[in-house]
Amino acid sequence: MKRAILAGLLLVSYAGYAKGPTPGDSLSRKTVTVYTTAASTKLRLSATDKLSFSPAKQPLETEVCIFVDPAKSFQTMTGIGGALTDASAEVFAKLPKDKQAELLKAYFDPVNGIGYTLARTNIHSCDFSSDSYTYIEEGDSTLKTFNVKHDMTYRIPFIKAAIAAAGGKLTLFASPWSPPAFMKDNGSMLHGGKLLPRYYQAWANYFVKFIRTYESLGIPVWGFSVQNEPMAKQIWESCNFTAEEERDFIKHYLGPTLQRAGLSTKKLIAWDHNRDQIYQRASTILEDAAAAKYVWGIGYHWYETWTGSTMEFDNVRKVKEAFPDKNLIFTEGCVEAFKLDKVNDWALGERYGNSLLNDFNSGTVAWTDWNVLLDDKGGPNHVGNFCFAPVHADSKTGELIYTNSYYYLGHFSKFIRPGAKRIVASSNRTDLQTTAFVNKDGKIAVIVLNTSDKELTYKLWIKGNGTDVKSLPHSIETLVIN
Repeated sequence: MKRAILAGLLLVSYAGYAKGPTPGDSLSRKTVTVYTTAASTKLRLSATDKLSFSPAKQPLETEVCIFVDPAKSFQTMTGIGGALTDASAEVFAKLPKDKQAELLKAYFDPVNGIGYTLARTNIHSCDFSSDSYTYIEEGDSTLKTFNVKHDMTYRIPFIKAAIAAAGGKLTLFASPWSPPAFMKDNGSMLHGGKLLPRYYQAWANYFVKFIRTYESLGIPVWGFSVQNEPMAKQIWESCNFTAEEERDFIKHYLGPTLQRAGLSTKKLIAWDHNRDQIYQRASTILEDAAAAKYVWGIGYHWYETWTGSTMEFDNVRKVKEAFPDKNLIFTEGCVEAFKLDKVNDWALGERYGNSLLNDFNSGTVAWTDWNVLLDDKGGPNHVGNFCFAPVHADSKTGELIYTNSYYYLGHFSKFIRPGAKRIVASSNRTDLQTTAFVNKDGKIAVIVLNTSDKELTYKLWIKGNGTDVKSLPHSIETLVIN
Protein backbone atom coordinates (compact mmCIF):
# COMPACT_ATOMS: atom_id res chain seq x y z
CA MET A 1 0.00 0.00 0.00
CA LYS A 2 2.81 2.40 0.93
CA ARG A 3 4.56 1.67 -2.38
CA ALA A 4 1.40 2.49 -4.33
CA ILE A 5 1.00 5.81 -2.53
CA LEU A 6 4.69 6.65 -3.13
CA ALA A 7 4.40 5.82 -6.83
CA GLY A 8 1.33 8.06 -7.09
CA LEU A 9 3.23 10.93 -5.44
CA LEU A 10 6.11 10.50 -7.86
CA LEU A 11 3.75 10.62 -10.84
CA VAL A 12 2.16 13.81 -9.58
CA SER A 13 5.61 15.32 -8.96
CA TYR A 14 6.93 14.60 -12.44
CA ALA A 15 3.66 15.64 -14.05
CA GLY A 16 3.86 19.01 -12.27
CA TYR A 17 7.46 19.48 -13.38
CA ALA A 18 6.56 18.66 -17.00
CA LYS A 19 3.98 21.47 -17.04
CA GLY A 20 6.53 24.05 -15.85
CA PRO A 21 9.35 25.64 -17.88
CA THR A 22 12.34 23.46 -18.71
CA PRO A 23 15.90 24.82 -18.88
CA GLY A 24 15.61 24.74 -22.66
CA ASP A 25 12.39 26.75 -22.64
CA SER A 26 13.97 29.34 -20.36
CA LEU A 27 17.14 29.75 -22.45
CA SER A 28 15.19 30.05 -25.70
CA ARG A 29 13.77 33.31 -24.37
CA LYS A 30 17.14 34.76 -23.34
CA THR A 31 19.64 36.78 -25.33
CA VAL A 32 23.43 36.85 -25.16
CA THR A 33 25.05 40.27 -25.50
CA VAL A 34 28.75 40.04 -26.31
CA TYR A 35 31.21 42.74 -25.17
CA THR A 36 34.72 42.60 -26.66
CA THR A 37 38.17 44.09 -26.17
CA ALA A 38 40.67 42.90 -28.76
CA ALA A 39 44.21 43.61 -29.92
CA SER A 40 44.77 45.27 -33.33
CA THR A 41 41.21 46.64 -33.28
CA LYS A 42 39.38 49.64 -31.82
CA LEU A 43 37.16 47.36 -29.76
CA ARG A 44 37.29 48.35 -26.07
CA LEU A 45 34.49 46.93 -23.94
CA SER A 46 32.42 47.25 -27.11
CA ALA A 47 29.06 45.57 -27.66
CA THR A 48 29.87 43.44 -30.69
CA ASP A 49 27.01 40.94 -31.03
CA LYS A 50 23.59 39.91 -29.76
CA LEU A 51 22.88 36.20 -29.95
CA SER A 52 20.12 33.77 -29.07
CA PHE A 53 20.07 30.12 -28.00
CA SER A 54 18.80 27.16 -29.97
CA PRO A 55 18.76 23.42 -29.18
CA ALA A 56 22.25 21.93 -29.33
CA LYS A 57 22.94 18.19 -29.29
CA GLN A 58 25.91 16.50 -27.66
CA PRO A 59 28.97 18.40 -29.03
CA LEU A 60 31.58 16.49 -30.97
CA GLU A 61 35.15 16.41 -29.68
CA THR A 62 36.16 18.49 -32.70
CA GLU A 63 33.79 21.33 -31.69
CA VAL A 64 35.26 24.14 -29.59
CA CYS A 65 32.96 24.75 -26.62
CA ILE A 66 32.49 26.73 -23.44
CA PHE A 67 30.20 24.76 -21.11
CA VAL A 68 28.29 26.65 -18.40
CA ASP A 69 26.25 25.10 -15.60
CA PRO A 70 24.26 27.68 -13.57
CA ALA A 71 23.01 24.92 -11.24
CA LYS A 72 26.45 24.53 -9.63
CA SER A 73 27.50 27.59 -7.62
CA PHE A 74 30.49 28.45 -5.44
CA GLN A 75 31.80 31.59 -3.69
CA THR A 76 29.90 34.89 -3.44
CA MET A 77 31.56 38.01 -4.83
CA THR A 78 32.51 40.85 -2.46
CA GLY A 79 33.83 43.29 -5.05
CA ILE A 80 36.44 44.33 -7.60
CA GLY A 81 38.45 47.55 -7.50
CA GLY A 82 41.78 49.28 -6.99
CA ALA A 83 43.97 51.20 -4.57
CA LEU A 84 43.40 54.85 -3.65
CA THR A 85 46.98 55.66 -2.66
CA ASP A 86 48.74 58.94 -1.89
CA ALA A 87 50.24 58.81 -5.39
CA SER A 88 46.87 58.35 -7.10
CA ALA A 89 45.33 61.12 -5.00
CA GLU A 90 48.17 63.56 -5.71
CA VAL A 91 48.02 62.96 -9.47
CA PHE A 92 44.22 63.27 -9.37
CA ALA A 93 44.42 66.63 -7.56
CA LYS A 94 46.62 68.04 -10.34
CA LEU A 95 44.22 67.04 -13.14
CA PRO A 96 41.91 69.61 -14.76
CA LYS A 97 38.41 69.45 -13.24
CA ASP A 98 36.90 67.87 -16.35
CA LYS A 99 39.52 65.12 -16.30
CA GLN A 100 38.89 64.49 -12.60
CA ALA A 101 35.21 63.97 -13.42
CA GLU A 102 36.17 61.73 -16.34
CA LEU A 103 38.38 59.51 -14.18
CA LEU A 104 35.80 59.13 -11.42
CA LYS A 105 33.13 58.17 -13.95
CA ALA A 106 35.50 55.81 -15.77
CA TYR A 107 36.25 53.84 -12.61
CA PHE A 108 33.16 54.05 -10.43
CA ASP A 109 30.10 54.58 -12.62
CA PRO A 110 28.54 51.13 -13.24
CA VAL A 111 26.82 52.27 -16.46
CA ASN A 112 29.26 54.70 -18.09
CA GLY A 113 32.37 53.28 -16.45
CA ILE A 114 33.58 49.94 -15.11
CA GLY A 115 31.77 50.13 -11.77
CA TYR A 116 34.45 49.58 -9.13
CA THR A 117 32.95 48.58 -5.77
CA LEU A 118 36.12 47.83 -3.78
CA ALA A 119 39.11 49.97 -2.76
CA ARG A 120 42.30 49.73 -0.75
CA THR A 121 44.27 52.51 0.91
CA ASN A 122 47.48 52.78 2.89
CA ILE A 123 47.77 53.41 6.66
CA HIS A 124 50.22 56.36 6.66
CA SER A 125 52.98 56.21 4.04
CA CYS A 126 53.97 53.55 1.54
CA ASP A 127 56.31 53.59 -1.47
CA PHE A 128 53.58 55.29 -3.51
CA SER A 129 53.70 58.37 -1.29
CA SER A 130 55.81 61.46 -1.95
CA ASP A 131 57.45 61.14 1.46
CA SER A 132 57.58 58.94 4.57
CA TYR A 133 55.23 59.97 7.37
CA THR A 134 53.11 58.65 10.23
CA TYR A 135 50.07 59.95 12.13
CA ILE A 136 51.93 60.51 15.43
CA GLU A 137 54.96 62.34 16.72
CA GLU A 138 58.08 60.18 16.96
CA GLY A 139 58.13 58.30 20.25
CA ASP A 140 54.45 58.78 21.08
CA SER A 141 53.49 55.24 22.06
CA THR A 142 50.35 56.52 23.82
CA LEU A 143 49.10 57.90 20.46
CA LYS A 144 48.06 61.21 22.06
CA THR A 145 49.28 63.11 18.99
CA PHE A 146 47.43 60.88 16.50
CA ASN A 147 45.96 62.83 13.58
CA VAL A 148 45.51 62.35 9.83
CA LYS A 149 46.25 65.95 8.83
CA HIS A 150 48.68 64.72 6.17
CA ASP A 151 45.90 62.84 4.36
CA MET A 152 43.58 65.85 4.31
CA THR A 153 45.49 67.49 1.45
CA TYR A 154 45.06 64.81 -1.23
CA ARG A 155 44.01 61.36 -0.10
CA ILE A 156 40.90 61.95 2.00
CA PRO A 157 39.28 64.28 -0.59
CA PHE A 158 40.07 61.70 -3.29
CA ILE A 159 38.56 58.81 -1.33
CA LYS A 160 35.44 60.87 -0.61
CA ALA A 161 35.11 61.74 -4.31
CA ALA A 162 35.45 58.04 -5.20
CA ILE A 163 32.76 57.06 -2.68
CA ALA A 164 30.41 59.68 -4.10
CA ALA A 165 31.11 58.55 -7.67
CA ALA A 166 30.37 54.95 -6.65
CA GLY A 167 26.90 55.98 -5.51
CA GLY A 168 27.74 56.62 -1.87
CA LYS A 169 29.05 53.17 -1.03
CA LEU A 170 32.56 51.80 -1.55
CA THR A 171 33.97 48.78 0.28
CA LEU A 172 37.30 50.11 1.62
CA PHE A 173 40.10 48.26 3.36
CA ALA A 174 43.43 49.61 4.58
CA SER A 175 46.97 48.22 4.91
CA PRO A 176 50.06 49.33 6.82
CA TRP A 177 53.50 49.16 5.18
CA SER A 178 55.42 49.82 8.41
CA PRO A 179 54.88 50.87 12.01
CA PRO A 180 56.56 54.15 13.07
CA ALA A 181 60.36 53.93 13.16
CA PHE A 182 60.68 53.99 16.95
CA MET A 183 58.49 50.87 17.24
CA LYS A 184 60.94 48.78 15.15
CA ASP A 185 64.22 47.05 15.87
CA ASN A 186 66.02 48.79 12.98
CA GLY A 187 64.83 52.28 13.96
CA SER A 188 63.53 52.95 10.44
CA MET A 189 60.26 52.66 8.55
CA LEU A 190 62.29 51.44 5.57
CA HIS A 191 64.41 48.33 4.93
CA GLY A 192 62.31 45.73 6.71
CA GLY A 193 63.00 45.33 10.40
CA LYS A 194 60.62 43.95 13.00
CA LEU A 195 58.00 45.36 15.32
CA LEU A 196 59.47 45.36 18.83
CA PRO A 197 57.39 43.20 21.22
CA ARG A 198 57.06 46.06 23.71
CA TYR A 199 55.11 48.02 21.08
CA TYR A 200 52.71 45.24 20.02
CA GLN A 201 49.86 46.77 22.02
CA ALA A 202 50.59 50.33 20.90
CA TRP A 203 50.59 49.20 17.25
CA ALA A 204 47.29 47.35 17.72
CA ASN A 205 45.86 50.54 19.24
CA TYR A 206 47.07 52.43 16.15
CA PHE A 207 44.70 50.38 13.94
CA VAL A 208 41.78 51.36 16.17
CA LYS A 209 42.78 55.02 16.00
CA PHE A 210 42.99 54.89 12.20
CA ILE A 211 39.60 53.23 11.78
CA ARG A 212 37.83 55.57 14.19
CA THR A 213 39.44 58.68 12.75
CA TYR A 214 38.65 57.84 9.13
CA GLU A 215 35.09 56.88 10.02
CA SER A 216 34.62 60.13 11.96
CA LEU A 217 35.48 61.89 8.68
CA GLY A 218 32.77 60.02 6.78
CA ILE A 219 34.94 57.23 5.31
CA PRO A 220 33.68 53.78 6.38
CA VAL A 221 36.45 51.19 6.82
CA TRP A 222 35.30 47.68 5.90
CA GLY A 223 38.50 45.91 6.85
CA PHE A 224 42.29 45.91 6.92
CA SER A 225 45.29 43.67 6.51
CA VAL A 226 47.77 43.01 9.30
CA GLN A 227 50.88 43.92 7.29
CA ASN A 228 51.64 44.56 3.64
CA GLU A 229 54.16 41.98 2.37
CA PRO A 230 55.47 40.74 5.73
CA MET A 231 58.24 38.68 4.09
CA ALA A 232 59.77 41.53 2.06
CA LYS A 233 62.72 43.68 3.15
CA GLN A 234 62.19 46.62 0.80
CA ILE A 235 64.03 49.91 0.31
CA TRP A 236 60.67 51.53 1.10
CA GLU A 237 58.31 51.16 4.06
CA SER A 238 58.33 47.51 5.15
CA CYS A 239 58.18 45.34 8.25
CA ASN A 240 58.81 41.62 8.62
CA PHE A 241 56.75 39.00 10.46
CA THR A 242 57.18 35.24 10.39
CA ALA A 243 53.94 33.29 10.14
CA GLU A 244 54.15 32.53 13.85
CA GLU A 245 54.75 36.19 14.74
CA GLU A 246 51.81 37.33 12.64
CA ARG A 247 49.63 34.61 14.19
CA ASP A 248 50.56 35.62 17.73
CA PHE A 249 50.15 39.35 17.05
CA ILE A 250 46.62 38.62 15.80
CA LYS A 251 45.81 36.23 18.63
CA HIS A 252 47.16 38.18 21.59
CA TYR A 253 46.97 41.82 20.49
CA LEU A 254 45.19 42.88 17.30
CA GLY A 255 42.15 40.62 17.52
CA PRO A 256 41.39 41.24 21.22
CA THR A 257 42.05 44.98 20.84
CA LEU A 258 39.54 45.29 18.02
CA GLN A 259 37.03 43.26 20.00
CA ARG A 260 37.40 45.48 23.08
CA ALA A 261 37.00 48.56 20.88
CA GLY A 262 33.73 47.29 19.43
CA LEU A 263 35.32 46.79 16.00
CA SER A 264 35.15 43.01 15.74
CA THR A 265 32.98 43.24 12.59
CA LYS A 266 35.89 44.73 10.65
CA LYS A 267 37.35 42.20 8.22
CA LEU A 268 40.84 41.17 9.29
CA ILE A 269 43.04 39.97 6.42
CA ALA A 270 46.20 37.95 7.08
CA TRP A 271 49.30 37.39 4.90
CA ASP A 272 48.80 40.10 2.20
CA HIS A 273 51.79 38.85 0.23
CA ASN A 274 52.47 36.52 -2.70
CA ARG A 275 50.84 33.26 -3.79
CA ASP A 276 54.07 31.26 -3.48
CA GLN A 277 53.93 30.90 0.32
CA ILE A 278 50.21 31.46 0.82
CA TYR A 279 49.48 27.92 2.01
CA GLN A 280 52.28 27.83 4.59
CA ARG A 281 51.29 31.22 5.97
CA ALA A 282 47.55 30.53 5.94
CA SER A 283 47.86 27.12 7.57
CA THR A 284 50.14 28.39 10.34
CA ILE A 285 47.62 31.08 11.28
CA LEU A 286 44.33 29.32 10.58
CA GLU A 287 45.19 26.03 12.27
CA ASP A 288 45.37 27.99 15.52
CA ALA A 289 41.73 28.39 16.55
CA ALA A 290 42.51 31.27 18.91
CA ALA A 291 44.00 33.29 16.03
CA ALA A 292 41.69 32.02 13.28
CA LYS A 293 38.54 33.27 15.03
CA TYR A 294 39.63 36.84 14.34
CA VAL A 295 40.59 36.29 10.68
CA TRP A 296 38.08 36.97 7.89
CA GLY A 297 40.37 35.85 5.11
CA ILE A 298 43.76 35.55 3.46
CA GLY A 299 45.07 38.28 1.17
CA TYR A 300 47.64 37.76 -1.56
CA HIS A 301 49.62 39.46 -4.37
CA TRP A 302 50.89 38.27 -7.74
CA TYR A 303 54.62 39.14 -7.46
CA GLU A 304 55.80 35.54 -6.95
CA THR A 305 57.05 35.97 -10.53
CA TRP A 306 60.12 37.85 -9.18
CA THR A 307 61.64 34.45 -8.33
CA GLY A 308 61.17 33.19 -11.88
CA SER A 309 57.93 31.40 -11.07
CA THR A 310 54.74 31.65 -13.06
CA MET A 311 51.58 32.74 -11.23
CA GLU A 312 50.81 29.97 -8.74
CA PHE A 313 47.02 29.83 -8.78
CA ASP A 314 46.92 26.28 -7.49
CA ASN A 315 48.31 27.44 -4.14
CA VAL A 316 45.30 29.73 -3.75
CA ARG A 317 42.97 26.84 -4.51
CA LYS A 318 44.68 24.67 -1.88
CA VAL A 319 43.98 27.29 0.80
CA LYS A 320 40.31 27.37 -0.16
CA GLU A 321 40.08 23.59 -0.10
CA ALA A 322 41.79 23.36 3.30
CA PHE A 323 39.94 26.29 4.94
CA PRO A 324 36.59 26.59 3.13
CA ASP A 325 35.08 28.83 5.82
CA LYS A 326 37.70 31.55 5.21
CA ASN A 327 37.76 34.05 2.36
CA LEU A 328 40.41 34.76 -0.27
CA ILE A 329 41.10 38.32 -1.44
CA PHE A 330 43.59 39.47 -4.05
CA THR A 331 44.96 42.61 -2.40
CA GLU A 332 47.55 43.93 -4.87
CA GLY A 333 49.00 43.52 -8.33
CA CYS A 334 50.59 45.77 -10.93
CA VAL A 335 53.05 45.51 -13.79
CA GLU A 336 56.39 46.82 -12.56
CA ALA A 337 59.24 48.82 -14.14
CA PHE A 338 57.22 51.57 -15.84
CA LYS A 339 58.18 52.76 -19.33
CA LEU A 340 56.00 55.33 -21.07
CA ASP A 341 56.60 53.79 -24.49
CA LYS A 342 55.09 50.50 -23.23
CA VAL A 343 51.65 51.84 -22.19
CA ASN A 344 50.05 50.31 -25.30
CA ASP A 345 51.57 46.84 -24.85
CA TRP A 346 48.81 44.24 -25.04
CA ALA A 347 50.55 42.02 -22.51
CA LEU A 348 49.57 44.47 -19.73
CA GLY A 349 45.89 43.60 -19.97
CA GLU A 350 46.41 39.92 -20.67
CA ARG A 351 48.28 39.56 -17.38
CA TYR A 352 45.26 41.04 -15.60
CA GLY A 353 42.78 38.87 -17.48
CA ASN A 354 44.75 35.71 -16.74
CA SER A 355 45.06 36.53 -13.05
CA LEU A 356 41.46 37.65 -12.47
CA LEU A 357 40.00 34.63 -14.21
CA ASN A 358 42.20 32.05 -12.48
CA ASP A 359 41.99 33.70 -9.07
CA PHE A 360 38.20 33.61 -9.23
CA ASN A 361 38.24 29.99 -10.38
CA SER A 362 40.44 29.26 -7.34
CA GLY A 363 37.81 30.59 -4.93
CA THR A 364 38.67 34.29 -4.54
CA VAL A 365 35.82 36.61 -3.47
CA ALA A 366 37.45 40.02 -3.98
CA TRP A 367 40.12 41.40 -6.33
CA THR A 368 42.04 44.65 -5.86
CA ASP A 369 44.34 46.28 -8.39
CA TRP A 370 47.17 48.53 -7.15
CA ASN A 371 47.23 52.30 -7.92
CA VAL A 372 44.17 53.42 -9.91
CA LEU A 373 46.08 56.40 -11.35
CA LEU A 374 49.74 57.36 -11.79
CA ASP A 375 51.59 60.05 -13.72
CA ASP A 376 53.59 59.65 -16.93
CA LYS A 377 56.66 58.59 -14.96
CA GLY A 378 54.82 55.79 -13.12
CA GLY A 379 54.68 57.71 -9.85
CA PRO A 380 55.00 59.71 -7.70
CA ASN A 381 57.04 57.29 -5.61
CA HIS A 382 59.54 58.45 -3.00
CA VAL A 383 62.03 55.64 -3.69
CA GLY A 384 61.78 55.52 -7.49
CA ASN A 385 59.81 52.25 -7.61
CA PHE A 386 57.82 53.34 -10.67
CA CYS A 387 55.06 51.04 -11.95
CA PHE A 388 52.18 50.79 -14.41
CA ALA A 389 48.58 51.62 -13.55
CA PRO A 390 45.48 51.03 -15.69
CA VAL A 391 45.29 54.81 -16.22
CA HIS A 392 48.14 57.33 -16.42
CA ALA A 393 47.99 61.13 -16.57
CA ASP A 394 50.06 63.12 -19.03
CA SER A 395 51.69 65.69 -16.74
CA LYS A 396 52.02 68.24 -19.58
CA THR A 397 48.54 68.08 -21.12
CA GLY A 398 46.43 66.63 -18.31
CA GLU A 399 45.10 63.99 -20.70
CA LEU A 400 44.33 60.52 -19.41
CA ILE A 401 46.05 57.51 -20.96
CA TYR A 402 43.97 54.33 -20.68
CA THR A 403 46.04 51.16 -20.95
CA ASN A 404 44.27 48.00 -22.07
CA SER A 405 44.46 46.68 -18.49
CA TYR A 406 41.69 49.17 -17.63
CA TYR A 407 39.42 47.45 -20.16
CA TYR A 408 40.43 43.94 -19.11
CA LEU A 409 39.55 44.83 -15.51
CA GLY A 410 36.26 46.28 -16.71
CA HIS A 411 35.25 43.02 -18.36
CA PHE A 412 35.01 41.66 -14.80
CA SER A 413 34.09 44.62 -12.57
CA LYS A 414 31.34 46.00 -14.81
CA PHE A 415 29.49 42.72 -15.18
CA ILE A 416 30.27 40.74 -12.00
CA ARG A 417 28.64 42.65 -9.18
CA PRO A 418 28.79 42.24 -5.39
CA GLY A 419 26.63 39.31 -4.33
CA ALA A 420 27.17 37.42 -7.59
CA LYS A 421 27.89 33.71 -7.27
CA ARG A 422 30.47 31.90 -9.34
CA ILE A 423 29.06 29.04 -11.40
CA VAL A 424 30.68 26.31 -13.47
CA ALA A 425 32.32 27.42 -16.70
CA SER A 426 34.47 24.90 -18.55
CA SER A 427 36.51 25.18 -21.75
CA ASN A 428 37.55 22.26 -23.92
CA ARG A 429 40.49 24.13 -25.47
CA THR A 430 43.61 25.52 -23.78
CA ASP A 431 43.48 28.59 -26.05
CA LEU A 432 40.27 29.70 -24.33
CA GLN A 433 40.06 30.31 -20.58
CA THR A 434 36.76 31.00 -18.88
CA THR A 435 34.90 31.80 -15.68
CA ALA A 436 31.25 32.68 -15.04
CA PHE A 437 29.03 34.28 -12.42
CA VAL A 438 25.31 34.70 -11.90
CA ASN A 439 24.37 38.09 -10.48
CA LYS A 440 21.66 38.74 -7.91
CA ASP A 441 19.39 40.06 -10.68
CA GLY A 442 19.68 36.73 -12.52
CA LYS A 443 21.98 37.95 -15.30
CA ILE A 444 24.81 35.54 -16.09
CA ALA A 445 28.26 36.92 -17.02
CA VAL A 446 30.59 34.52 -18.83
CA ILE A 447 34.19 35.72 -19.35
CA VAL A 448 36.20 34.20 -22.19
CA LEU A 449 39.92 34.99 -22.52
CA ASN A 450 41.84 34.26 -25.73
CA THR A 451 45.59 34.85 -25.40
CA SER A 452 46.43 33.05 -28.65
CA ASP A 453 47.14 34.39 -32.14
CA LYS A 454 44.08 32.49 -33.46
CA GLU A 455 40.55 33.56 -34.21
CA LEU A 456 38.31 30.88 -32.77
CA THR A 457 34.60 30.20 -33.08
CA TYR A 458 33.17 28.34 -30.11
CA LYS A 459 29.78 27.21 -28.95
CA LEU A 460 28.45 28.56 -25.65
CA TRP A 461 26.62 25.46 -24.42
CA ILE A 462 24.17 25.38 -21.50
CA LYS A 463 21.96 22.38 -20.71
CA GLY A 464 21.36 21.22 -24.29
CA ASN A 465 21.17 24.71 -25.78
CA GLY A 466 23.88 26.67 -27.53
CA THR A 467 24.91 29.67 -29.56
CA ASP A 468 27.99 30.25 -31.71
CA VAL A 469 30.43 32.99 -30.65
CA LYS A 470 33.53 34.34 -32.35
CA SER A 471 36.67 35.02 -30.31
CA LEU A 472 39.27 37.33 -31.86
CA PRO A 473 43.02 36.79 -31.36
CA HIS A 474 44.32 38.29 -28.09
CA SER A 475 40.88 39.26 -26.87
CA ILE A 476 38.63 39.15 -23.85
CA GLU A 477 34.86 38.83 -24.07
CA THR A 478 32.07 39.13 -21.53
CA LEU A 479 28.90 37.34 -22.55
CA VAL A 480 25.89 38.64 -20.65
CA ILE A 481 22.96 36.23 -20.65
CA ASN A 482 19.69 37.95 -19.82
